[in-house]
Amino acid sequence: MLVFANVRERWTSFLAALVAVLVGVALITTTLIIYDSSRPKVQSRLSAASAIAIPDQAVNQDETPEDRVPWSRDEAQSLIDKLGAVPGAGSLVMDRSFYAQAFLGSRPVEDEGALEAGHGWSSARLAPYELVTGRAPAGADEVVVDRALGVAAGTTLTVNITAGRTEFRVVGTVDGPGYYFADDFATRQQPGVGAIAILAGKGASVDDIKARAERVVGDKGTVVSGDGRSALQPAYVEHKRFLGTQLIGAMAALGLFTTVFVVASMLVLATGLRRREIGLLRMIGASPRQVRRMILGEAGLIGLLGSPAGCLVGIGTAPLLRDILQGLDVTPPELKVRVAMWPLFTAAATGVGVSVLGAWSAGRMAARVAPIEALLDSRANSRMMSRARWIGGLTALGLGVVLAIVTATVGADTRINMAIFATMVLIVAAALLAPVCVGPVGRALTSPFRRLGSAAPLLVRAELRADSRRAASLAAPVIAAVGFAVLLSGMMETMRVAYPAGDALKLTGQLIVTPDQTPGNTDEVVAANPVGKAALPTRAFVRDKDGTLTVIDALGSRDTRWNKPGQAVLGSMMADFLGVKAGDDHAVRFADGATVKLRIAQVLPDDPARGDFVMSRQLVRAHDPAALTDDIFVPLKSNPASVVPGTAVHDAVQYALGDYATDAKLTDRLAAMLILIAVGYSGTAVANSMAMTAHGRRHDFAVMKSAGGTVRQLLLFSAAETTLVVAVGAALGVLVTLGPLAGMASGLSQATSTDIGLHLNLSTIAAVILGSLVPAVAASVVVTWRTMQREAA
Repeated sequence: MLVFANVRERWTSFLAALVAVLVGVALITTTLIIYDSSRPKVQSRLSAASAIAIPDQAVNQDETPEDRVPWSRDEAQSLIDKLGAVPGAGSLVMDRSFYAQAFLGSRPVEDEGALEAGHGWSSARLAPYELVTGRAPAGADEVVVDRALGVAAGTTLTVNITAGRTEFRVVGTVDGPGYYFADDFATRQQPGVGAIAILAGKGASVDDIKARAERVVGDKGTVVSGDGRSALQPAYVEHKRFLGTQLIGAMAALGLFTTVFVVASMLVLATGLRRREIGLLRMIGASPRQVRRMILGEAGLIGLLGSPAGCLVGIGTAPLLRDILQGLDVTPPELKVRVAMWPLFTAAATGVGVSVLGAWSAGRMAARVAPIEALLDSRANSRMMSRARWIGGLTALGLGVVLAIVTATVGADTRINMAIFATMVLIVAAALLAPVCVGPVGRALTSPFRRLGSAAPLLVRAELRADSRRAASLAAPVIAAVGFAVLLSGMMETMRVAYPAGDALKLTGQLIVTPDQTPGNTDEVVAANPVGKAALPTRAFVRDKDGTLTVIDALGSRDTRWNKPGQAVLGSMMADFLGVKAGDDHAVRFADGATVKLRIAQVLPDDPARGDFVMSRQLVRAHDPAALTDDIFVPLKSNPASVVPGTAVHDAVQYALGDYATDAKLTDRLAAMLILIAVGYSGTAVANSMAMTAHGRRHDFAVMKSAGGTVRQLLLFSAAETTLVVAVGAALGVLVTLGPLAGMASGLSQATSTDIGLHLNLSTIAAVILGSLVPAVAASVVVTWRTMQREAA
């Protein structure tokens, strides 16, 4: 009952924490809803398949399941013969997908799914797509296209395939996307089989078909039906889902950390303002354990009140987040928001747990309040820093410095995450050690104003010195907001300088032929550029030294040093992973399902420009007819005489800037979104904290007014003190990021072989500080003015 009474009596003091929990739970709810909504769905072109037999997955070098191992043509035919005898199986289809993209004039038709847009005609039955006009393709030069393409049956259409631009006669149109060729032609384009679809006969049970098909397939693969058919997804959809998941995960992690951080600082602040009240409870017999339970109970109640409200707000804002992500092009096509119960329960439980966790420090502080505090000013603290706070702050500072140093040494894949983690630890350290900084910073900033003869600087200085813990709690959200903003914007600025400079340095003296609105270079483009590096990538399946079937990135090279039939050249790390040495034979399974033994000709030091597993280009083309060539690097003296349509030619600087700009456009938007979330959340917390503090000091204002202070003077005093607290938080927020950013710049310097310094986005930093300052000052002034009006009344 005491908990309910306290919350009812001091609701204004708890409002800030309640709003923080509400916002945090809303953010977590929204991200979880979008995450749940973006789970893989069954492709529309496979909707008519009752069940689908798919090969087993191989793992990558990190032992994460990835590519499925295609069946060879003979393996697939054997399975079809056996599956055809399954009762209820009406018909079976070998489904193949390969690159196909129409050219209208000299430009390719924009299609993000072009890499898997080509299919055999039999695959059209899996949608099912009906012929709108014309007939099915029969010859190798015939194709059926989507009627939305606007090409009529009987006309000629240029379609880009692996071989290059090829003329096909359009013999029909269908009411769905894709290019449908004769099955024999599709088999030549993609000999390997990644799926065998089963269409159920009339009245047959899908469950029975699936069960019997599983017995037929055995250990050669898996049979899926229903939602399980979503296991087959185009690569571009998976890529978008991956990017969206990364952003959603970052948002959820940022929201969780900020919620814990902000709620803890607010509850510590609220407890500090109640020292006299808690001392009175201690005087009348309350034990430290009872006081601690009261604080934790209040926090639990705040969580119980804020979490349901946050869930409702999260449900309402989920469509907005979906639209933002769609604008960033990081969501699967036609994403529809669906609200399941598990995101709501998870977010609500997180809200309550975060509230209780955030109250732990406040509860420990409250339990140490002595009965004598009832006779003292509620804001009087026995000491600025407790032993536990010193230990925690210095430990976090030391760990943060170590992590910042480690940031300079880790690989590119983990450098960003390490810098973010280091900054989080340093933000905690800054919040714990902030009381030590408040006094000196306050003296330094108020000294220039002492000569004006005004009492306001002296009052501000005395106020900060008298209760530096309160000022530190008010500054904590600003530290978090400015810290994350400086880190994220600084990362983008540093990488914007580092990567193009490093790439341009490596590519000096070369021209680069790149795809232009196509997913890769065709054999036609390679033939038009006979000199220079033209790597043909493929996914190969090999056994590692433990016997595990692993999928790796392999390259076909036309370099005379590596382009030797029956041989492969490995990097040292790849050779160690496979457990082989020069002179050994090793089996490689290709995309067509064939297995070939290659002799390891050489094991060389790792070189990303060469590749980890390099073999003859002709060998890769023979076993992966659908593979497209990477960017082609041509010496300046062999400048291409003409440019093949669907390609572009760049010099080293243009290529480096363009290559980075493609990724930077997305990463800049993602960083801006995360900064907006951090600043918006922390700005709300700062405004609430300032309002709560101003309300808690109404008696102080009344005393100052009775001593002759005018309303204008008191409002200026409140604004000045708030500005000083925000300045302290902003300064600490900038400082905590310098170490991780310097470590990241050092790591980039080593990785790119260029001298990269620390780069900050000053306009973003100024905007973030202003975004924290304005709501804080506004909240403080408004609440102070209303409190004084109420006291006067």
